[in-house]
Amino acid sequence: MTFHKEGYTSLALCILFIFVLNALLHFFIPEALLIRWIAYIFSFALFVIIVQFFRSPKITIKQNENMVLCPADGKVVVIEEVTETEYLKDTRIQVSVFMSPLNVHVNRNPISGVVKYFKYHPGKYLVAWHPKSSTENERTTIAVENPKGYVVLFRQIAGALARRIVWYVNENDRVEQGKQFGFIKFGSRVDVFLPLGSKIKVELGAVVKGGITVLAELPK
Repeated sequence: MTFHKEGYTSLALCILFIFVLNALLHFFIPEALLIRWIAYIFSFALFVIIVQFFRSPKITIKQNENMVLCPADGKVVVIEEVTETEYLKDTRIQVSVFMSPLNVHVNRNPISGVVKYFKYHPGKYLVAWHPKSSTENERTTIAVENPKGYVVLFRQIAGALARRIVWYVNENDRVEQGKQFGFIKFGSRVDVFLPLGSKIKVELGAVVKGGITVLAELPK
């Protein structure tokens, strides 16, 4: 288990806040032991939350060009046929994974291939499970074409708490299945748009792991 690079600033601010809070309490109300102990417990809990949120576990990736790996840890909240209107402009199977603040928030490439499309959209911060979050929230859209010509589109979507989406890919980049392509801070969702005929390997409500759980098998 390691600490993700995206969390360094948040961790530094957390430590600074804890130091200032406790220093002020010691200086102004040194006799208020109960308040100081409450502050100690709060400080410890805050530190643990930050460390836990930005954890980056080491995992073993089993690459398979016929399979689509889950891009994030979380819970499957959507499996349905939809029309993808931004880039593909055709009917796809959408599988959406909701990441709570307790989940690992590393995002991983579901397939290997070449990035054919990338776009960042500033937007709103509706709750991640809101139906309009896919089209109105802050988000990125990434489409990757694998060596067999299948294109899988996936979308990072910020939630009500998430205020920063980070990505590490651009158009024409060659990406590797299971490797990190981004990170979303503090609660979010990832939508994956699969070709029709893909065999879905998860069910609604399933708890999934990024880079480990197989979402679907691509058409043969």
